[in-house]
Amino acid sequence: MSGYTRNTVLRERLEQVEERIQNAARRAGRPRSEITLIAVTKKFPAEVIREAYSLGLRHFGENYVQEFESKQPALADCRGAEFHLIGHLQSNKARAAAELFQVIETADSEKLARRLDAAGRPLEVMIEVKLSSEESKSGAAPESLGALIDAIRSCRNLRLSGLMTIPPWSEDPEVTRPYFAKLRELARQHGLPKLSMGMSHDLEAAIEEGATHIRVGTALFGPRRKD
Repeated sequence: MSGYTRNTVLRERLEQVEERIQNAARRAGRPRSEITLIAVTKKFPAEVIREAYSLGLRHFGENYVQEFESKQPALADCRGAEFHLIGHLQSNKARAAAELFQVIETADSEKLARRLDAAGRPLEVMIEVKLSSEESKSGAAPESLGALIDAIRSCRNLRLSGLMTIPPWSEDPEVTRPYFAKLRELARQHGLPKLSMGMSHDLEAAIEEGATHIRVGTALFGPRRKD
């Protein structure tokens, strides 16, 4: 696909996603301005991120530290862009992640928080919460949130802003809706304002349940390359 054609397709997809966001926000009685669209660009090259940036997108989600490390030099002049780590982060990669990303959405342990803080760079942090029994899912247990929140808030360089979750996959948004509602309630209990939840197939349910950040990849960029 030529650059021109790809840009046209991306523009059309962005318009479609934006319409979905606005409609969901309207149904929920929420202003559109409360919702941040994070374009998930894992497995896509830097040139695709630059095209999305040229269309006005400013928040980008990546899953892997090493992959984004290879893209970042080509994106250094994208002023105002904010990069979110939305994949599981091992504590031995915390320093590298702190140098690359503005937001770490997948903090899930006190050890990881200490490693991020030790990097010495101001970071916005969200806690990933595990709300399902799937072994493949990462995240802090709901009952451990109090202690983890206290630990992160004691870190000089970390600013805790909210919670994030990845529900079990289902094509039916109504299956994932209860997980979104649970995360909203946990955030309310702990006084955290931001909720990162919802993806291409269930963003409407997430917005209706209070999402402030939705992570959209396929609906914008199409299927990812299989490794």
